Amino acid sequence: MLWVLLFINGGGTLYGFYWYEGQLAQTPAYFLPFVPDSPTASLFFTGVLAAFLLRKHIGLLEAFAAVTLMKYGIWAVVMNLGADLMGGPVNWQNYMLIASHFGMALQAVLFLPYYRIKLWHLVVVGIWTVHNDIIDYVFGMHPWVSPALMPYIDHIGYFTFWLGLAAIAIVYIFNVRHHRYRLSLPR
Repeated sequence: MLWVLLFINGGGTLYGFYWYEGQLAQTPAYFLPFVPDSPTASLFFTGVLAAFLLRKHIGLLEAFAAVTLMKYGIWAVVMNLGADLMGGPVNWQNYMLIASHFGMALQAVLFLPYYRIKLWHLVVVGIWTVHNDIIDYVFGMHPWVSPALMPYIDHIGYFTFWLGLAAIAIVYIFNVRHHRYRLSLPR
C-alpha cells in the first residue's frame, strides 16, 4: 500500500508543480519556495512514504507533511467549493481538485498515529507556516483563486492563518501530546 501511495503522491506532486507553472513564472525567485503550497505538501508526504519504505522516521519531515497536507488539503476544498457557491466558473478540474485535496487531508489524519513528531519539529513547522501565510497574504503571493473569491482575499488570508494554527494544534494534540498512542509501521 505504501508503494501505491508513493506513486500517487509522487505523480500528484509533479502535476501540482505543473499546475503552478504560470504563477511560478511570474513569481520573484526569493518567493518560489512559498508559492506552490499543495505540491510542496505532497512532496513532504512523498518523502515520508519513501522513508517509511526504508523503515525510517524523519520527524521534522513528518511534521511538515502532517500540517501542510491537512492545511492545504482543507484550504483547496474550501476555496473550490467557495468558488462554486459564489458563482465562479467551475469545471471538472475544480471537482478533481476537491477530490485530490480531500485525499491529502485524509492522508494527514490517517497517518498521524504513525509519525514520530517532537515538539521542536512542530515549532519549526509553525514558524514556516506563519511565514508562508505572511508571504502569501501580505506580499500577495497566495495561490491564484477564482475571480469570484478575489473580493474576499483578506478574509481568505485570515481563514488560512487560523487553518494553519488549527492543523498545528491537531498534530500536537493527536501526535505530540499523546505520543504513547503512536502506532508502529506495519512489517
